[in-house]
Amino acid sequence: MTDPGPLKIAIASGKGGTGKTFLATTMAALLSETQKILLVDLDVEEPNDLLFFQGTTTDVIHQYKMIPAWDEGRCTHCGACTKNCNYHAVISLGDHITVFNELCHSCHACSELCPAGALTMTTHPLGTIKIVLKNSLTVIESRLEIGEEQSVPLIRQTHAFVDEYSHNIPVQIFDCPPGTSCPMVNSVKECDFVLLVTEPTPFGLNDLTLAVETIKQLEKPFGVVINREGTGNEDVLNYCLQEQIAVIGRIPYDRKIAECYSRGVLYHDTDPNLVSVIQQIIISVGKIIGKHE
Repeated sequence: MTDPGPLKIAIASGKGGTGKTFLATTMAALLSETQKILLVDLDVEEPNDLLFFQGTTTDVIHQYKMIPAWDEGRCTHCGACTKNCNYHAVISLGDHITVFNELCHSCHACSELCPAGALTMTTHPLGTIKIVLKNSLTVIESRLEIGEEQSVPLIRQTHAFVDEYSHNIPVQIFDCPPGTSCPMVNSVKECDFVLLVTEPTPFGLNDLTLAVETIKQLEKPFGVVINREGTGNEDVLNYCLQEQIAVIGRIPYDRKIAECYSRGVLYHDTDPNLVSVIQQIIISVGKIIGKHE
C-alpha cells in the first residue's frame, strides 16, 4: 500500500488581520496535546507564530538564492545577458553591466547564455529556517532576509525542507501569507486542504471572494472559518450559503481572546467554548478530506 504521506492543512486569508495566525497557533497547540504536530510559519516577511511558543531551538539553517556576478575582464558587451533576462535584473549602463539582486529570479539564463562566461552565479543570502521543539509540537519558522523583496523562493525552499525533514509528522499546519498573490499561491499549492479565515465585514467579504476564486483555480478542497462573529453583518455567511461553500467554523468575538493574543498567550487553555469550536473545525476538515481521498 502506498504511504499517503502527512496531512497538510493550509490556513490562509484574503486579507491580513482576520485571525489566520490565531487559528493556526491555536489548532497546533490543541492538536499537539495528543499527537505530533508540525506548525510551519510561511508568512516569511513577518513570521510571528513563535511569539506563542517558548520551546527549544534545535537548528537555524541559512537559505540562499543564486545571482550573477559580473566579470568585467571577460565581458565583451555583446548584450546577450540583457536580451535574455525576462526580469530586467541585468542591464547595460554604457560599458558597465549592473545586476539588480532584488529582481533576479535565479533562472541562470544570463549566465548560461553568456558566450564569454562573464556572469558566474554566486550565492546571495535569502533568509533562514528555524526549528523549535516544544513537547509534541515542532515549529518551523521561515524568515526572509531584511531588504529582500522576493518571498516565493524562500517559501518554495521551506516546503522542500519540510518534505525532507518532517515527512514523518502526520499532521502539518501551514500558516500562509495573507492575500491572493504569488506568496499565498505558492504556500497553499503544496497542501491538501485550505482553511480560509475571514471576518464578517465588507472588507472581509471582498477579500474572501478573491481568495475563494484563487483556491478554486488551484482546485484545492477548502472551507471557510468566520472569525470574530457578531461584530459585523451576515453578508459573508450569505455569500457562502449562496456559493455552497462549507462554513466549518464560527468563532465568536471575545475581547479576552484579543487581550491574550496581544500578550502572546493562547487563550484556549482557559476557554472550553473556544476549544469546542476548534475541535469542531478539526473534525469538519477530516470529514471533507475524507471525501476527496
